[in-house]
Amino acid sequence: MNADAAAPIAKDRLIVALDVPSAAQARDLAAQLRGMCRWVKVGLELYLAAGSSIVEELAAQGFSVFLDLKFHDIPNTVAGAVRSAASMGASLLTIHAAGGPAMLSAAAEAAAASPNSPRLLAVTVLTSMDRAQLAAVGIDASAADQVLRLARMATASGMQGLVCSAEEVQMLRQELGADPSLVVPGIRPAGAAAGDQKRIAAPADAIRAGASKLVVGRPITQAADPAKAAQAILDEIANAK
Repeated sequence: MNADAAAPIAKDRLIVALDVPSAAQARDLAAQLRGMCRWVKVGLELYLAAGSSIVEELAAQGFSVFLDLKFHDIPNTVAGAVRSAASMGASLLTIHAAGGPAMLSAAAEAAAASPNSPRLLAVTVLTSMDRAQLAAVGIDASAADQVLRLARMATASGMQGLVCSAEEVQMLRQELGADPSLVVPGIRPAGAAAGDQKRIAAPADAIRAGASKLVVGRPITQAADPAKAAQAILDEIANAK
C-alpha cells in the first residue's frame, strides 16, 4: 500500500486519549489535532470535569468520540447508561466484560435500539494488571487466559469489539477471527515511559499483531508538540507491515 492510501487508514486507527482535567485543556489539544486525528477518547477524568457537553462538543467538531467510562453495574442500569451515551453522540463505548453475559446482552440490546447506535467494546483485563494484580482480586489465571475467557463470553453476548493489551491481540485474532474490533491501549513509542501500564507495545508491533485501533494518551498529550507526536505515530501505523 502506498503512503497516500495508507494515511487515511492510519487516521482511523489512532485514538488520542484526552485524559486531561479540564474542558479547556481538552479543547486546546483538540484544536492542535483537528484535521490530523479523527478519533479522540473521553475517559473518566475529563468526563467528570466537563460532563456530557464535552462529548457533544467534540462530536460537533467532527471528531469520532470514544467514550471510555467502562460501564459495570446491573443490566438495567447499564442499558440506561448506553442509551444516554448514545444520545450524546459517542461512537464507541466501553463495557466491563466482568459484568457478565446478562449485563453485556442488555447493553447490546440498548445500543441496537438507539438512533446512531454506538459500537460496544468489552474491556477484558486492564493493561495496568499483571498476574500478581489478578491474583490479588482472586483470579488464578494468567492475563492471557483471563482475556480469552472474557473475550469469548463478550462476543457471544453481542459485543462488537474488545479492549485488550497488545500481548493478547494475536491470540484473539487466532481464536476469534477477523470480526471483533480489537482496541489496544498501553501503546508506547520507543523511548516513551511506561507509566502505570504493565502490558505495553510499540504502535507498529500492535498493528502487525492484528490491532484494529490504538489508544495513545501521554506520549501525545504530554509531548512538547502534540501534533508532531501524533504524526510520528500515524506514520508508524501507516508503515507497519
